[in-house]
Amino acid sequence: MTPSDASAGASAGRWSNLDRPPLNAAALQRAVVTEGGLWTSLEVVAATGSTNSDLAARAAQLPEGAVLVAEEQTAGRGRLDRSWVAPARSGLFFSVLLKPGDAVPQERWGWLTLLAGVATATGLSRAAGVDTALKWPNDLLVTVDGEERKTGGILAERVADGVVIGIGLNVSLTEDELPVPAAGSLALAKASVTDRDPLLRAVLRSLEQWYGNWRAAGGDPAASGLQETYAAGCATLGRHVRAELPGGRTLTGTAEAVDTEGRLVIRTAEDRHEAVGAGDVVHLRSVH
Repeated sequence: MTPSDASAGASAGRWSNLDRPPLNAAALQRAVVTEGGLWTSLEVVAATGSTNSDLAARAAQLPEGAVLVAEEQTAGRGRLDRSWVAPARSGLFFSVLLKPGDAVPQERWGWLTLLAGVATATGLSRAAGVDTALKWPNDLLVTVDGEERKTGGILAERVADGVVIGIGLNVSLTEDELPVPAAGSLALAKASVTDRDPLLRAVLRSLEQWYGNWRAAGGDPAASGLQETYAAGCATLGRHVRAELPGGRTLTGTAEAVDTEGRLVIRTAEDRHEAVGAGDVVHLRSVH
């Protein structure tokens, strides 16, 4: 943590916006960290550069299940080191440390990004009554005035003997506060709940359940139900898409499936199937 995170002075403005109250760290700790549960600690800081970077730096000294939450991120990162910036207390910005160990072969750890997406979408549906779709591989979409908009993102990073998963969600952002026109928020999607405390609890409980099932199945995405559930909630499947791949290559076609390795299977105009493991995907249109 930076010195400002640990000092009382860092939270001087915690109540500066009564529409965006601070998280109740003590209550969250009591609710989430339970005997025998996955979550072993929960820390809330007023501000930091990136919860992923902070947790990754301490991963070797921490047990599995550490949770780090920031009221504000000044250097939040998405895929390809893109920035993720939002007003203080306008969203949920947190990272968790998972250590699957020998229970799951490392070649299946790549599913943790997709697992986090399923868990987050499931938790938000239960707690906020909002339909959240998944855009392969790591975006969360909501519908605002009939238009798909990104309201969240997930970043998984390998560390020491585990994986740090960062989740960022726009909760109460208004149209004027959106970083780009294509962004959205739970409030704009007319979520029934925008109180961040119950939303965070719901997502963490959902993540614990999905991770437990996946780990118990040895990371098998089919046996754990993860592959089927991800496909059912993935807005990318059935769409005409353009995949922008590493090295500057692009691939255009119909997204048909997510395979057992978590890759997106695209059928090209030449009726050739290619599995994409990394890259940006642009939704072009639906296929009927």
